[in-house]
Amino acid sequence: MKIAVVGGGAAGMMAAAAAAGRGAEVSVFEKNEKLGKKLFITGKGRCNLTNSCDNADFFGNVISNPKFLYSAIYGFDQESVRAFFEDNGCALKEERGGRIFPVSDHSSDVIKTLEGVLKKRNVQIYLNTRIGFIRKADEGFVLGTEGRELNFDRVILACGGPAYPSTGADMKGYSLAENLGHTKTGLYPALVPLEVAEAEECRALMGLSLKNVSLCMKSGKKIYEGFGEMLYTHFGLSGPLVLSASSVYSGRYEGKETKLYIDLKPALSHEQLDKRILRDFEENMNRQFKNVLRLLLPGKMAEIFPARVGIAGDKYIREITKAERERLVSALKSLEYNVTGTRGFEESIITKGGIKVKEVDPATMGSRIVKGLYIAGEMLDVDALTGGYNLQIAWATGHAAGVAAAEEVWE
Repeated sequence: MKIAVVGGGAAGMMAAAAAAGRGAEVSVFEKNEKLGKKLFITGKGRCNLTNSCDNADFFGNVISNPKFLYSAIYGFDQESVRAFFEDNGCALKEERGGRIFPVSDHSSDVIKTLEGVLKKRNVQIYLNTRIGFIRKADEGFVLGTEGRELNFDRVILACGGPAYPSTGADMKGYSLAENLGHTKTGLYPALVPLEVAEAEECRALMGLSLKNVSLCMKSGKKIYEGFGEMLYTHFGLSGPLVLSASSVYSGRYEGKETKLYIDLKPALSHEQLDKRILRDFEENMNRQFKNVLRLLLPGKMAEIFPARVGIAGDKYIREITKAERERLVSALKSLEYNVTGTRGFEESIITKGGIKVKEVDPATMGSRIVKGLYIAGEMLDVDALTGGYNLQIAWATGHAAGVAAAEEVWE
């Protein structure tokens, strides 16, 4: 059985490893100069490769088509992924939120582990090689690359999406699938920073990271709520909490009035925070408002907050009214930002949308349109929040495709 894997990212490498491990003759075609180029930069170069949560929580973090993934995830779950890497020499560790990283904190070790498995299983790797077309033949497939035509029994498409074009990401995988009869949904950047109308304020706070805050996103109704870390940038907001919110917003709510509300003091109720501030005020009656704010907020934020709440920074605490204190409490518990859009595919981590899952067998990732064709990873219309879930999807769907391509028999 000769199998071609088009794409040498997470899903493609896992698919190749699974197929070769079952005796198939596997070739991987990667357009970049090395394998795993996008994988190399995930998790800020640390590679959050899965999550230790149970399956119920896992599917709760999947945004698009979670039911489609049931078979693939149960077939190669989080524990299976951990075992695969650790058994092949990549030591792992668990961090907050069940996130799993290599002990070394180097994504290169994840890639080296996969490369080692591929080499051990005699997978042929073709770098700097673009597949121009795939044609269904009477038996198998013909792949066209750089003036050559190559014959394979089966093909696994794992080309990824257009997110992070600096890694060579493009739309080619979709066109290869579409030329074989598949259709794709609309494509949108996901896990992407958000632009807000209050960009000038964000520029003043640029680089400030807020930990342990709550975020609520509303577009007519509440559409996302989460807890974690966020970051101010020169254009708006980023960080894990905002990236997760963006995956709900992207595509569905763009162009609609959408607001973010940041709770800077989630551990305290509105009443508890008011008592805390009242105590601070009583102890600092003769100090200016801007200086007392530093007891509540990071320095940069203390500087912009007077304008936010409409209280002069040089106003003395003894002069602040109850109504003004109430405005301060409300702003600390619900700091409002107006979302104007995303930063696009150039800064998105993943792609939302892809090949329609109704055209793919969820147990095998096999095409329902072309026998012998399999589709895995980011090319599919599945996506999830931050925390290792998207890579788990890549490993699981790649593994399912590789196993099926090597073993599936049709009548």
